[in-house]
Amino acid sequence: MNERLFQRINKLKEQRKAVILAHNYQPGEIQDLADFTGDSLGLSIKASQTDAQVIVFCGVRFMAETAAILCPGKTVLLPDKSAGCPLADMITAEQLRQLKQKNPDALVVCYVNSSAEVKAESDYCCTSANAVELVNSLPADRTIIFVPDQHLGRFVAERTGRDLILWPGYCPTHVLITEDDIRNAKGRHPDAVVMAHPECTEPVKALADQLLSTGQMLKFAAKSAVKQFIVATEIGIIHTLKKQNPQAEFVAASDRAVCPNMKKITLAKIIGSMEDMQYRVTVSEEIAKRAKKSLDRMVEILPAK
Repeated sequence: MNERLFQRINKLKEQRKAVILAHNYQPGEIQDLADFTGDSLGLSIKASQTDAQVIVFCGVRFMAETAAILCPGKTVLLPDKSAGCPLADMITAEQLRQLKQKNPDALVVCYVNSSAEVKAESDYCCTSANAVELVNSLPADRTIIFVPDQHLGRFVAERTGRDLILWPGYCPTHVLITEDDIRNAKGRHPDAVVMAHPECTEPVKALADQLLSTGQMLKFAAKSAVKQFIVATEIGIIHTLKKQNPQAEFVAASDRAVCPNMKKITLAKIIGSMEDMQYRVTVSEEIAKRAKKSLDRMVEILPAK
């Protein structure tokens, strides 16, 4: 069944001159058929470097928006229009404007997991991999507003020593991973290295051996001599970890760490998306121009990230 669907998708890719992007949290079969897998910003950058006319983004809405911002001449499709991100939805552009009014001299750093409108209201964008380095690069005498993820923000504050103004946003999937989950997993696998995402809660991060973005987890596992890992992030990444490191064992810290939005996209929906050219994600020219500035400033400071 899947082989037939794969063939249909490949034929449609040729017809539409399309490229398929899959985030690390997507179901395994989606990652397997994708032209590129990775984190949200990295995927958009890769898409911008191709000659594809159509980008099929297997992820969530804010990721497709970022692709639309960075690939203005291309058509960006999100196979399931309801695939959103609760974390990104926890702050609106209006709420950020109000926060800026209360702190008029502050610089705004927004996590890439935010809407295009929030990016447009921000001075800098960051990823979980480069947030610490980016904040460290900003003037020490400037107040910094960090949105929307409070847990990533606390991680950045701890690593940089900066007193950040945090927004009370969080990833519902990462906060499902508990301190007990880590302790229980360590009890079953005492020699395993715990890799946790900075979006996890502080008690979970305190028990982790390594605090890493999804891309950093893949790099760390590939270079590590350790052969057993406890993974405290959305379970979709374990598919790629196992695929790239067949000699190692990867254990989910919690089976509850499943993002329902990331699992909405299916092979059938990808086919429907390319057949009917739906659902197109667009960003207004004015918002895209302002949002791109926050992304460009990040790249100017951290060109290798």
